[in-house]
Amino acid sequence: MTTVDDRPAEQTAEIGRDRRRKEDQRLITGRTKWTDNITLNGMLHLAMVRSPLAHAKIAGINTDEARSASGVIAVFTGADIADIQGVNITAWPLSAEQKTPDHLPMPLERVAHAGEIVAVVAARSAAEARDAAELVDVEWEELPAVLDLKEAATDAVLAHPGLGTNKSAFWQLDSLEGGTGGDVDEAISAARADGIVIEREYRQQRLIPAFMEPRSTVVDPTGEQVTMWSATQIPHVLRFCIAATTGLPESKIRVIAPDVGGGFGGKLQSTPEEFITLAVARKLGRPCKYTETRSETMVSGHHGRDQWQRLTLAAQKDGTVTGLKVELMADLGAYAALVGGGVPVLGAWMFNSIYKFPAYRFNTTNYYTNKTWVDAYRGAGRPEATYAIERLMDELAVEVGVDPLEIREKNWIKHEEFPFTTVAGMTYDSGNYEAATARARELFGYDELRAEQQQRRESGDPVQLGIGVSTFTEMCGLAPSRILGALNYGAGGWESASIRMLATGTVEVITGASAHGQGHETAWSQIVADRLGVPFENVEVLHGDTQIAPKGMDSYGSRSLVVGGEALVRAADKVIEKARPIAAHLLEANVDDLDFAAGQFTVKGTDTRIGLTDVALATFAAHNLPDDVEPSLDADATYDPVNFSFPHGTHLCAMEVDTETGATKMRKYVCVDDIGVIVNPLIVEGQVHGGLVQGIAQALWEGAEYDEQGTLVTGSFVDYTLPTAADTISFVTDHTTSPSTYNSLGTKGVGEAGTIASTPAVVNAIVDALRPMGINDIAMPCTPERVWTAIQTAGATQDADMPSDAQPHFDADAPNQDDPGSTTEGAGQ
Repeated sequence: MTTVDDRPAEQTAEIGRDRRRKEDQRLITGRTKWTDNITLNGMLHLAMVRSPLAHAKIAGINTDEARSASGVIAVFTGADIADIQGVNITAWPLSAEQKTPDHLPMPLERVAHAGEIVAVVAARSAAEARDAAELVDVEWEELPAVLDLKEAATDAVLAHPGLGTNKSAFWQLDSLEGGTGGDVDEAISAARADGIVIEREYRQQRLIPAFMEPRSTVVDPTGEQVTMWSATQIPHVLRFCIAATTGLPESKIRVIAPDVGGGFGGKLQSTPEEFITLAVARKLGRPCKYTETRSETMVSGHHGRDQWQRLTLAAQKDGTVTGLKVELMADLGAYAALVGGGVPVLGAWMFNSIYKFPAYRFNTTNYYTNKTWVDAYRGAGRPEATYAIERLMDELAVEVGVDPLEIREKNWIKHEEFPFTTVAGMTYDSGNYEAATARARELFGYDELRAEQQQRRESGDPVQLGIGVSTFTEMCGLAPSRILGALNYGAGGWESASIRMLATGTVEVITGASAHGQGHETAWSQIVADRLGVPFENVEVLHGDTQIAPKGMDSYGSRSLVVGGEALVRAADKVIEKARPIAAHLLEANVDDLDFAAGQFTVKGTDTRIGLTDVALATFAAHNLPDDVEPSLDADATYDPVNFSFPHGTHLCAMEVDTETGATKMRKYVCVDDIGVIVNPLIVEGQVHGGLVQGIAQALWEGAEYDEQGTLVTGSFVDYTLPTAADTISFVTDHTTSPSTYNSLGTKGVGEAGTIASTPAVVNAIVDALRPMGINDIAMPCTPERVWTAIQTAGATQDADMPSDAQPHFDADAPNQDDPGSTTEGAGQ
């Protein structure tokens, strides 16, 4: 990875400084506590019995042979734990009319996807539990399964017959109804008469989160509280879900997320396995552990993406955009997950992206199928939106006959126009798309690569060069509670932090944000060190334990820094204000005469001073405090943001495409991101690097595939292609800085940026290489086989008209769902 950086060599402030992560020493040496490392006295091990069928009635379960197997203590079915197993809840119903099937951790009568759990074995060892699980005999009555999203829209086969339909909910955002824009139908009609109309259908394939550490849960029911250790992103939310559905008082539940090996949204759940482990531990009165295999992760851990997108873009003949209509079909899988139904809605405000659309309408229709349930995956709705609009802007550039960068600049929000309220109703506070794009273009060598591309085309080189552009913005910091409430979201967007000033001069920071590899302990230490003027090394960050950090909304949606970091700042400011009267008393000065900087209280106009840590020691001793002042500097703060934050950037990708074999090779990748003020550049580079690889992987390699019976055929890394370092290149990364005005640190969020922007950059590059052959789309992942097939059938397109119904369902009879239809209308056509 190549980093372009012009920071000064010497820097005293912690914010903006490269700091190696405090966490790394224990993490990379394995000297830490993962959930699966935990061993308790008398602990039993669990193994799950899962359905091999996508849809079936449970006619009977015979557990006799498993119960008598070596080391087995008990075998339970859903009926055995029905009274205490709880329910996997949905926190984001899109409307009061949403149809939501019950999602029991262990169903009693019917399974709705392959991998659903129907029995659990508790044994003295994990090996004995797994062996006995194979002895459980389940009698099935197979039911018809619906596995195709477009077929689901017809209701010909029902994923849940009791619902009477596969449709879960419909949701719409219309700029005309919201008062922020014009009538999109009128804009499209006008463009058909005298302008350009581009219609495209894109497929967002189903992806599988592949974190380093499989999910694992340990439950100890033997204490005054029930304690659960879990490899989760959301210990606080998980605690609430358990209390809300099992009958256990919340005060009697302690959830601990120890060091967690990655999540990417894949651990943003209250999972069936956590509920089942809890139920079995309570039944037996003994600690129980369950750790899934990698294959179990892939078949039953939630999946991501899985949408059909139908878009209509209207523009004037010169390429000025006038309207955008977006109609989605979203596959929820078998159940409405914790926030899965709302994932498409997260993209609703981002399809218009950085562009000044005068009219806009978005709607999504969510459907159930007999596949693994879908929920948030890195970016959650924003990658899907960015992919679609950035693919469309390339199509518009081709139609107008200009460079892709030129069409974007013609339509984007100019830096002097911020703050800018978009057609979707979001107010972007700051940004400079011109600066980020100019820097990316310079680092990329854009003009030189365009010249090489032209030379290859003219010479008939079998290896063609394509250049892909992705200019993006996203909304980070899932966010103001009042907005989430208006969207029927079941929780708030606030975050909590506490600071404890210890007598010996060190500081404990307690955060409600729960890290799973992001480097919170380091970045939080830098923030507090700067704010309080204490050494970086003297700050200890505690997190992930609902007893130590009792308040929190956890980590997802790039919210940890922009929300949790701001809560931390406010707690630190409270510490300073609590210390001020004590410092004044000790200095025999007036409170109003004190300044605070670099950890020191100074009497204005003098050299008289006292350090904050000295004040902390004096407060601990409490021998000489002002009257009516409590002997404590500790402070708490809970911060609810006033808005989302809006990072942005420009990504440029050069791809070489072998027209004889379909093989693709990345030649160069440059990204310039504006994520506001950067706390730790080293951590940011890691976040960008990882995000880029995940987005590139969707473009080139990854995709979950089912056979006609509903079996996941990409259920291991043999068949589900994850990239390694050997599959990628060194990226050139840089940043521009437009500080956010929505928080005091000026931060915007970075965890999902690379994933959001990179996918369209790569696909745009591949299509750009092949466009002279008449190719305007290749369905992801763009494998050599698909690229080669597109080349062989170049010029053949599928035309599937879309109904104008307000609640669309796409053509279920489309002969090839990996070959989306497209039409373009323009002047002279």
